[in-house]
Amino acid sequence: MSTAAKAGLEDVVATSSAICFIDGDRGVLSYCGYDIHDLAQSATFEEVCFLLWHRRLPNRAELGDLQSQLAAGRALPDGVVRLMRSLPQGNGMDVLRTLTSALSHYDPDADDHSPAANYRKAVRLTAQMGTLVASYGRMVQGGGLIAPDPALSQAANFLYMLKGERPDPTSVRAFDIGLILHADHELNASTFAARVCAATLSDVHSAIVAGIGTLKGPLHGGANAEVMKMLLDLGEDATDERAEAFVRGKLARKEKISGFGHRVYNTEDPRATHLRRMSKELGERAGHPRWYQISQRIEQVVQSEKKLFPNVDFYSASTYYTMGIPIDLYTPIFAVSRVSGWTAHVLEQLSNNRLIRPRADYTGPTYPQRFVPRDQR
Repeated sequence: MSTAAKAGLEDVVATSSAICFIDGDRGVLSYCGYDIHDLAQSATFEEVCFLLWHRRLPNRAELGDLQSQLAAGRALPDGVVRLMRSLPQGNGMDVLRTLTSALSHYDPDADDHSPAANYRKAVRLTAQMGTLVASYGRMVQGGGLIAPDPALSQAANFLYMLKGERPDPTSVRAFDIGLILHADHELNASTFAARVCAATLSDVHSAIVAGIGTLKGPLHGGANAEVMKMLLDLGEDATDERAEAFVRGKLARKEKISGFGHRVYNTEDPRATHLRRMSKELGERAGHPRWYQISQRIEQVVQSEKKLFPNVDFYSASTYYTMGIPIDLYTPIFAVSRVSGWTAHVLEQLSNNRLIRPRADYTGPTYPQRFVPRDQR
């Protein structure tokens, strides 16, 4: 058996989907036909969730119903809270993986795998993911856990439960846009893993845990945390000249600059367009404009030397940092948003399912090998 597939299945079309469209040459990203720029400018994360799950935007009544369902699903079972407190503090993705799996034991639809029940699980998991990550972040900082407020949106609740104070409208909108931008991205590694799991007719929670485990890998998630660590190594007082020298030194040593390049996009990642603006506006508003300015200088050098564009991770680093979000939560926050896309893909997979079972191009010893008796080897 032979195949012309590239390493990593690059450019291989593995399925059909009505959820996400990407044109890497033109820098287009759309959810169910809606351009990401229009959604980031005009929609809310809740509207985007409905769009991903139903392939259309909700009317006012439908949006209200979804907001109520999310509000009803945000609280964590007591057993999951106890488990969270008992786990050793460490990698936030490890904690998120374990707690998401634990949620399945308390889900009222755990034994019901009907389409209606699976949809309720999608809503519930999306609601709970924000509570899990915000509560864990709050606990690590030594604060008391805060119950979600049913009157607040998903974005506002996250910031409220993490920080313990009512967030201002600017921060809420910025975080809401961040959730929208990260909600889905076609067959990325974690989404593909979730679909493969779902294709076996495993349960929705298992599929999402597969997605979380895949997102934990540094070749998929975590780049924005590495970007912020790089910026902190430089320091907020770094001059443009120092930043340029730092980057040129890394390039000369053939070291990777996190936050640049993408497997799909050959031009600017459209999500980076919004995050660049948000980084600038929030930095100026918070009185810390240098994080954006240093990032901009790094972008100019990498663009000039390597012809690489920033991806979604590069400016999200300084955006989240300026909002006061701990670096260790950056990748878990990715899951807070992407769970909406993961569940959309899982539901789509289950609606017209076929077991995903590709083949491998065999490169081992030639067949047939002569079996040599043990005492003659």
